[in-house]
Amino acid sequence: MDSHIRNTAMTFIREVKQSEVYGKYAEQLERVKAEPGLYEKVNEFRKKNFDIQNNGSAENMMERLEELDKEYSWLREDALVEDFLQAELAFCRMMQEIDALIVRELDFQ
Repeated sequence: MDSHIRNTAMTFIREVKQSEVYGKYAEQLERVKAEPGLYEKVNEFRKKNFDIQNNGSAENMMERLEELDKEYSWLREDALVEDFLQAELAFCRMMQEIDALIVRELDFQ
């Protein structure tokens, strides 16, 4: 990789890390990790959610997601978990917007 591009990318990464959205995500992540066993349970939920959204048929995806929510309702009721998942979602959406902007501006097809 060209050194100028790499340096620019590293500057961008530092800016992302200094953003409010990333800061909240990192803070919530540390809070979840501080509770013994909680991070593992959250990851189990996240993995199943990801698998449903990316590996299943679209026709029954909503039904499967509803079943997952019922199965993990006890976990989602934990305010710490919900705060983390909301912060993670906000960070993911920010990264998706950045990715879409880059692709659009570079006319990458």
